[in-house]
Amino acid sequence: MLMRTVTLLLAAGPALVNAQPALETLPAVTETTPLEQLFDGTVEAVNQATVSAQTSGRISEILFDVDDYVEAGTVIVRFTSVEQRAALERARSSLREAEARRIQAESEYQRTRALYDAGSGSERELNAAVAARDSARARVEAAQAAVQSAQQQVDYTEVKAPYPGIVTRRSVEVGEAVSPGQPLMSGLSLDQLRVVVDLPQEVAAAVRSMKKARVVAGDTSVEPTRITVFPFADRATNTFQVRLDLPEGQYGLYPGMFVKTAFVVGQADRLLIPESSLVRRSEMTGVYVAYPDGEVRLRQLRLGPSFGQRVEVLAGLEAGEQIVTDPVAAGIFVKAGG
Repeated sequence: MLMRTVTLLLAAGPALVNAQPALETLPAVTETTPLEQLFDGTVEAVNQATVSAQTSGRISEILFDVDDYVEAGTVIVRFTSVEQRAALERARSSLREAEARRIQAESEYQRTRALYDAGSGSERELNAAVAARDSARARVEAAQAAVQSAQQQVDYTEVKAPYPGIVTRRSVEVGEAVSPGQPLMSGLSLDQLRVVVDLPQEVAAAVRSMKKARVVAGDTSVEPTRITVFPFADRATNTFQVRLDLPEGQYGLYPGMFVKTAFVVGQADRLLIPESSLVRRSEMTGVYVAYPDGEVRLRQLRLGPSFGQRVEVLAGLEAGEQIVTDPVAAGIFVKAGG
């Protein structure tokens, strides 16, 4: 944008002053900017789940409660594990027995094989030894699987968080007996959030084509990492659901909150000026305008939305008019001239 330094004759109302200050000005220009439409959206957590019991037992310890933050892999609930550990010991004993029988069967096979090779044993005896050896091996494999299953049941007595997040609900108490499938605790992650919006069908096509949007979070705007437009409309409302995945991080957003989402649906010509050139006095917002005859006067404006460091002028200024970039300096000289 072309900026120039001019020597101006400042005026405040009808009064003029022959001061010759050098003030920087630039022209108000019309630019093509994205045309947005605002819609209400709802914040959701991408990772939200209810952890359920995978073994039966009695609750011995609950380590976290609602609103507690939990790291991934942290134990959140413990069961009594007497029955599970007893079953594990039985499975281990069966494995030791199966290993002993396998060793015996292997030894018997080797002896029978040697006799058969020497011509002192029959084929029938060799086949029986082979069958006994293979059966012993199979029993060892079954016993090993039983040990793994029993160990898994012991592991299930310590329930761990699947991902880092906040506890949102606790469904059990200490001393309560639970069975497999019973809900224990619910939680969600605040690191991965998304916004869900229902769009009218006349807007959905433009959004599907442009695939540009932003989520207004307080005083900042967050651009989604992905925009997904569902390929069907709701039968009851005839609206299309759109899902906006937000980048990881915290933006002061929480699941269930309503937020404004701005979708780009086209382009529009707007008159833009720097926000730094604005003068704000109580409820009045304006800018100092440099006239061709050398005067500088404060003019009230009606403003639209902001675009980065610039703001749209809806009324009070025309394209090409020169505005003073430093409103403080202009205000001092105008006041001195009055």
